[in-house]
Amino acid sequence: MKKILFPTDFSDAATNAFVHALEFAKVVKAELILLHTFEIPVYDSQFFPENYASIYSSIELAKFEMFKDEIPKLRTIAAERNLEDIVIKHRLMDGDLIYNLKNAVEEDNVDFVIMGTNSVSDWTKFFTGSNTESVISGVEVPVLCIPIDAKYKKVKTIGFTTRYREKDKKELKKVLKIAKKTDAKVKSLYVKTSNSDVTEETRKEFEKEFAGENVEFLVLPSDDVKETILDFVLYKDIDILTTITHKRSFFESLFDSSFSKKIAKEVTIPILVMHED
Repeated sequence: MKKILFPTDFSDAATNAFVHALEFAKVVKAELILLHTFEIPVYDSQFFPENYASIYSSIELAKFEMFKDEIPKLRTIAAERNLEDIVIKHRLMDGDLIYNLKNAVEEDNVDFVIMGTNSVSDWTKFFTGSNTESVISGVEVPVLCIPIDAKYKKVKTIGFTTRYREKDKKELKKVLKIAKKTDAKVKSLYVKTSNSDVTEETRKEFEKEFAGENVEFLVLPSDDVKETILDFVLYKDIDILTTITHKRSFFESLFDSSFSKKIAKEVTIPILVMHED
């Protein structure tokens, strides 16, 4: 059985993402591992020589009690969606979220990470800040990011951005496997700029390999990559947008502050980031 790691702080964003995680677990026949982390403040023992240990114990106990109180709420959500059969396990860990997330992925042999985001600023930080380097580059599994306003709906169309590289084929095959489980269609987008180095022959050979699959290849000529992808998401009714980690520089420019606000205002969908081997 596959495993999905779901880091949560029990916020509204995390609760919304939990619904996506449940439904995704049903599709790929996976169990959910809920990860909640907390950081204990650093105290100078010389000022608390007698109750130094009790301070840490009380904080740990408080976090455990909060964690214990929140779990039934999530199980209620699962029951309301008739998904109470999904296996849900738990991890409560002290320390840095990213560090613990990496360890949990490795120790539990996790196949996917699903996480919620609160706002446009979170999107920008996720794709251009330290979280990108730590999570996407460090965690060698696909990461599905769910914005708080992305309410769950059945996935009918999955967008896949490509540059027609040989390495893209492996990731496209993974996406097609997911699509088959939901009867979804995959629409692959290549934005052909004026300085494109992809030949017609390369493109045709790439597409020929997937001739028997439920995938449509779109080549749109434009030097405005951002607007072209936004139009693609809007007018092709994309439910999930998939990209690959080799496009980190692309995301650094795509999710600048002005464009983040625009894309968040016009369309809110999950983004699946595939890890390039």
